Amino acid sequence: MSDEHWYEDEAGALVRPYTVTHGRTRPARGISVDLLSQVTALEPEAGGWPGVDHARTRLLALLGPGPRPVVELAADADLPLTVVRVLLGDLAEAGLVRIDAPRRATGPAAQADPALLREIVDRLRDL
Repeated sequence: MSDEHWYEDEAGALVRPYTVTHGRTRPARGISVDLLSQVTALEPEAGGWPGVDHARTRLLALLGPGPRPVVELAADADLPLTVVRVLLGDLAEAGLVRIDAPRRATGPAAQADPALLREIVDRLRDL
């Protein structure tokens, strides 16, 4: 028998994602959570975050002082994007986060260059 201990980083997730989201695959009540949506933690009331479980508390801790895109949160939390969307929807519904739609570029810089897009597609095909 080995003296080696198995920790979460080595063994993988100890709780399945569908358990964390209670089997849901979409945020509740039609909250839109896009990949590039900006998420900002709101100031908790004096009692902190009562009734917020470990997974949701971890997301709140990852937010820090400024807004962050959903895709970065999912990467930092090491959770599937679908799970992060559901958890953020729960936090928004509880009034603990604000989810803003991604900003769209405008003006001449926002126009896609067809040659650049073709080059990207070609390089992706090469992969």
